Amino acid sequence: MRAVRDLGGSTPRNRHAAPGLRARFATGLLAAALAFGPVAGAQAAGFFEKNFWLPNDGFTGNVPACDTPAALSMIQDRFATTESRFWSSNLRLAGFEHVKEVAFRPWGPQIQPRRYCSAKVHVSDGHTRPIYYSIIEDGGFLGLSWGVDWCVVGLDRGWGHPPDCEAALP
Repeated sequence: MRAVRDLGGSTPRNRHAAPGLRARFATGLLAAALAFGPVAGAQAAGFFEKNFWLPNDGFTGNVPACDTPAALSMIQDRFATTESRFWSSNLRLAGFEHVKEVAFRPWGPQIQPRRYCSAKVHVSDGHTRPIYYSIIEDGGFLGLSWGVDWCVVGLDRGWGHPPDCEAALP
């Protein structure tokens, strides 16, 4: 190993010893920053964070009924799109029967209103299957309208509501 002279002095030093020291110092500095950095308190939301597009501060509870044709049609359209786009399937929902409400606002008035429903659905493969769905206030595009969340038992291929669509119920 060859000694190199420092331009500012006359003492020789090993040029490979310093990187290890620098790495240890940087690691210690990073550990201290992570340990003591979060000590500073969180700031409250600013004006725009609190008041940007909040037309009201509560829910109206205005959610369509379970047998609303627009809700059932939305489920049929989205089911067909999901099946063709993600599963290369031509399955369609042909019709609904025995539509009934399971629950409405089961967790009280403070929580976003949902109407939970169940029905039997005729699938284009010839089977009749249970379907569980909820109609959600402000659950549509950008929260501008109501939306639906649904699950057909036996066709929850993405496991969005396992097991057997039970997670789609309240």
